[in-house]
Amino acid sequence: MNFFESDIKYLKGVGETRARLLDAELNIRNFRDLLYYFPFRHIDRSRFYNIREFSGEMPHVQVKGRFISFDIEGEGARKRLVGLFSDGKSLMQAVWFSKVNTLKDAYKTGTDYVLFGKPTPYRGAYNMAHPEVSVYNPDDPPKGWQGVYNVTDKLRRAGYSPKYLSGLVKNALSSPGFASIRDTMPEEVVREFHLMPLREALVNLHFPRNTELLQKARERMKFEELFYLQLHILRYARARSRRIKGVIFGQIGDYFNGFYNRCLPFELTGAQKRVLREIRGDMRTGRQMNRLLQGDVGSGKTMVAFMTMLMAADNSFQSALMAPTEILATQHYETLREWAERIGINIRLLTGSTRAKERREIHSGLLDGSVHMIVGTHALIEDTVQFKSLGLVVIDEQHRFGVAQRAKMWTKNSVPPHVLVMTATPIPRTLAMTVYGDLDVSVIDELPPGRKPITTILRHDDNRMEVNRLLGRELQAGRQVYIVYPLISDNPKLELKSVEAGYERVCGLFPGYKVCCVHGRMSADVKDAQMQKFISGEARILVATTVIEVGVNVPNASVMLIENAERFGLSQLHQLRGRVGRGADKSYCILMTRPNIGGDTRKRLGIMTETTDGFLISEADMKLRGPGDMEGTQQSGLAFALNIANLATDGQILTYARRAALRVLNSHPELVETQGSDPDTSEGFLPLSADSINTLRLELRYRFMKQVNWSLIS
Repeated sequence: MNFFESDIKYLKGVGETRARLLDAELNIRNFRDLLYYFPFRHIDRSRFYNIREFSGEMPHVQVKGRFISFDIEGEGARKRLVGLFSDGKSLMQAVWFSKVNTLKDAYKTGTDYVLFGKPTPYRGAYNMAHPEVSVYNPDDPPKGWQGVYNVTDKLRRAGYSPKYLSGLVKNALSSPGFASIRDTMPEEVVREFHLMPLREALVNLHFPRNTELLQKARERMKFEELFYLQLHILRYARARSRRIKGVIFGQIGDYFNGFYNRCLPFELTGAQKRVLREIRGDMRTGRQMNRLLQGDVGSGKTMVAFMTMLMAADNSFQSALMAPTEILATQHYETLREWAERIGINIRLLTGSTRAKERREIHSGLLDGSVHMIVGTHALIEDTVQFKSLGLVVIDEQHRFGVAQRAKMWTKNSVPPHVLVMTATPIPRTLAMTVYGDLDVSVIDELPPGRKPITTILRHDDNRMEVNRLLGRELQAGRQVYIVYPLISDNPKLELKSVEAGYERVCGLFPGYKVCCVHGRMSADVKDAQMQKFISGEARILVATTVIEVGVNVPNASVMLIENAERFGLSQLHQLRGRVGRGADKSYCILMTRPNIGGDTRKRLGIMTETTDGFLISEADMKLRGPGDMEGTQQSGLAFALNIANLATDGQILTYARRAALRVLNSHPELVETQGSDPDTSEGFLPLSADSINTLRLELRYRFMKQVNWSLIS
């Protein structure tokens, strides 16, 4: 067994009992897990601070001195040990809330100690809660930089501190086997990108000699992590592409040309034409197309999807468009039907509300081929829905569908259909390269001419009368208004506005207009009925939660008012803003907040008032919130178990790592054949799941070491 795979119980300072605890709490099972459990920050242990230098903003610091006295204060659960500590010039307190009697006997007055902890101001002085304490040895004083490790509460209660972990890492780095480890990266990649060798990087990540070496070590390990992530994604995509054939759309015929030449309701933008060329190129290869279509609200994705469906019809194949909600499916159907009827395309709608007789007619038409296009919800994946020749599946807002739901569509043809995934949630480049790294990406980065920009304004509660006057003017002009709240019901613990209270207030403010209400606790039937009142124009004001974030198209709506806007992410605010500005009238997005919002929040909301570019907003949102919190792309809790890399800040490293992974695969196609199992054809375009990303750290880094001799590459 090699060094990295050695069981952690054999490391000095561990043993059977501690090994079980490290496994349960930190997933550390072997030497590799330990050395790749990186510090979350580093501190300079060569410097001693004076107590009078302390400030409340300081991180953990160390101070040298002696305990003057110890006192046990309080009783029962409030019992604590307080040690009065002096550095010879000033005093502070050290406080422990557990193991009080044991620690009182462990520490002595009159002995020189080094205390390490975070100084906290308390009643005009400073204290340290649960500091690390060690006897000061003038012959071996603390020196150099040292990593600080995250430790769970259970480990702390058991007496295992970050210092204990640091000692284990030091023992592992001092083990004879450490000197024998081989680099996990191809030598050609290490040379080209000037990466620090693995052994040197591990040492300097845990015990850096200076900040420059620490930075180089971080860059090396970030590159390695992202390189293996990209290699995994690209291998999967290539292996799938080799094994999964696709139907060939060899011609552009009467349907496409007739619509383009005679029925196109508006001139296509250059971006739409470019994307259609990219899609056309995919469909001629004999391989299954797996393409992600990104485009901001109103960029014309639906038109691109329809014209792609016409390509299928020209080649005698059927197509399906699947939407996550009945409202969105119905709106897609109404739009597409208007276009399809002009050229003799038979298009139908299938949802959970479709009546039995009509459902039987649709099933029959799909089976005999007389239905060319079908738009629907989850109803499309039912086993009773069969096609004569399904050649294309378009999925709108695909993140709202489960894996099993999507997978059923790929089994409805003997040859897997082409797949076009659409999203109106702009995805940051680094996130797209990772979450959707196995798809080809097309971007519609141009809005149709003539669209009026939405005016976004930030207002506080004390501007309420001004805002109400704006709403009144728009309503008097015959237009409609959205008002979005963060809560359904009032919560006494949260100073936030709710839909239920807001509905009553709005009805009182605008008694001459019908108000409807939509939120997540409503049944689907009630929710749809309320939405239809707003869509039809019967209701002029819609009071709602973020359930209307995606899929509502009301061109007459000209105002989006968002209450407690500080509680929403930028991407979500941008999606809500996209509900207006769909007609010919000037539109407004009003961000309402408390007057006393902080500077960071004000800056974040200021981004919304400065730009309507969804991609700029999504990049800013990821930098502020992190990739695990991105609304829209991350709604199912998909988070990246990256040890050290950060998709929000390490875009350049990710670009280089992907380039290196592509080069390795191009030079050594045999790596694709080392795929552990065939790609799951039932999932088609499916991007990496949360589970697969979470296991990358444990599985991939050394998987290739077993399968491929890197020396053959380098």
